[in-house]
Amino acid sequence: MPGQFEPIPGGGAAVALDDVEISIIRSLAVQLLELIGPGPAEDASDDPLAELFAEGPSEPPSDPVLRRLFPDAYGDPEGTPQAKEAEEQRAHSAEFRRYTENDLRAGKRENALAVIRALDALASEAAGEGEAVLKLSAQESRQWLGALNDLRLAIGSRLEITDEDDSDLLYRLPDEDPRKPMVMAYLWLGGLQESLVGTLMP
Repeated sequence: MPGQFEPIPGGGAAVALDDVEISIIRSLAVQLLELIGPGPAEDASDDPLAELFAEGPSEPPSDPVLRRLFPDAYGDPEGTPQAKEAEEQRAHSAEFRRYTENDLRAGKRENALAVIRALDALASEAAGEGEAVLKLSAQESRQWLGALNDLRLAIGSRLEITDEDDSDLLYRLPDEDPRKPMVMAYLWLGGLQESLVGTLMP
């Protein structure tokens, strides 16, 4: 899957995607959307200020992928030598999470939705043509960059990748390894993400 983003006039980016690539990215974005979960019910409040100041969760998510997407702001207290310091870190992280996680989830949800909408529009162009060129504005490019990063974090968490050394080992997995398709998606998305970053550089 050699497609790479290239800069276009006006600060946007473009990439040629075939229908298989469109399907893969869309499927992963839908799964990410389902994992992040729905936003607050639209009829939960008619007061925009109440929604603005609504408190979020104070505990980290139980799902390891969500913990990777929404990490504690003040580090992992595991291994902290002093119990008092660990307790302070947990308290600060809980307070920070309470007032930021809802907005973070909303942002990640909107990024994933932007990817899905763009691919749905592109799929009709690619049908019967083999591939189509996705063109993104500068704003859409930033949304895609956020979504690609989240997708790689999610896949990396499922693959238990914690550093670059783990990533290097993935290249040497035998073809019969059941993780191979997920690894290929992880590496491909990494290439897309890197090329998109390049288009946004001044």
